[in-house]
Amino acid sequence: MARALLVVVDSLGIGGAADAGRFGDTGADTFGHILQARAPALPNLRALGLHAAHALAHGRAPATDERADPASTWAAMQERSTGKDTTSGHWEMCGVPVEFDWGYFTAPEHSFPPDLLDALCSRAGLAGVLGNCRASGTEIIERLGREHLASGKPIVYTSADSVLQIAAHEQHFGLERLYATCRIARELVDDYRIARVIARPFAGDAVDGFRRTGNRHDYSVPPTAPTLLDALVAAGHQVLAIGKVSDIFAGQGISRAIPASGLAALLDTTEAAFADAPDGSLVFVNLVDFDSEYGHRRDVAGYAAALEYFDARLPALLRLAQAGDLVLLTADHGNDPTWPGSDHTRECVPLLAVGGGLRTGAAGLRDGFADLGQTLARHFGLPPLRHGVALPLSS
Repeated sequence: MARALLVVVDSLGIGGAADAGRFGDTGADTFGHILQARAPALPNLRALGLHAAHALAHGRAPATDERADPASTWAAMQERSTGKDTTSGHWEMCGVPVEFDWGYFTAPEHSFPPDLLDALCSRAGLAGVLGNCRASGTEIIERLGREHLASGKPIVYTSADSVLQIAAHEQHFGLERLYATCRIARELVDDYRIARVIARPFAGDAVDGFRRTGNRHDYSVPPTAPTLLDALVAAGHQVLAIGKVSDIFAGQGISRAIPASGLAALLDTTEAAFADAPDGSLVFVNLVDFDSEYGHRRDVAGYAAALEYFDARLPALLRLAQAGDLVLLTADHGNDPTWPGSDHTRECVPLLAVGGGLRTGAAGLRDGFADLGQTLARHFGLPPLRHGVALPLSS
């Protein structure tokens, strides 16, 4: 039985979301603004249809220099879920749109309820916490890292997403202690409908600077309904989850979680996993660096360079596909590095596909990320999911 590879280029939005105004994101366009600012050379992504999908999202036909290879399939997808976060995007692409409202900590300062922090400190044996605000993760460890080392208090902060994040020094606070603290926090925020608690370990010192390490761990609420991944595992297929994918789904529907950190290592691990993946398996990777290292940090040059690096790695990855295999590339939300602030942006995302017997060419503007999951469900011979319309097959 044929296999599939799903690559999520985390945060590579292509603008054009019809409801962007509701999120304060009218005009946000991650890919378009990177093209304007840096014009990265992306011949392989162009051939797959990234530039053509960008044109679709903006309601126009691709220009001559935006056209894709005739052997590929491309589309743009509009999100149905109520949020513009990682969890919502991934659940929806696997057939479970988030149609309820997540809880959020909206206050810029004193963001968390005192009762929540008191319970966290009591249960985790903490002398207190630092931060308690909305902040950029890199900025807050630079600002509070020295005080954290002196006091032993972890740094607790949030963002525009439905999230509680806890940063602590790997050596001075302890990595396992950080994870244990986050597991307690996960229990405590369930009543607030918070999607994720994220452990943000860091290293370094006040002299040479602090830096986040690759030992991040997300404690997500489990999906509210069975996803494509659950259906695959129940039918005897393997789901090989690389990087943070397993965390996003709280480990549900995952046959094997394969750790990797950093763009190069994530791609190396994906190549190795796809090369050895058995028949009927799904290899699923999230390339988080585009979001965490460049989108949130509003690093346009870094984002453009990372896209060029990914583009150069694509041919080797695509050559691993065997007859009948399906390769899909998409994103989970936007994170326009030219946009004010440091949060995600509400945008359409691309859906680029090769193989799997799909009809090539433009597949239009799709009304929901779940079309991706429905396409995979059909590819693996599963019963139709509750949501989504599969991409058309060739005649």
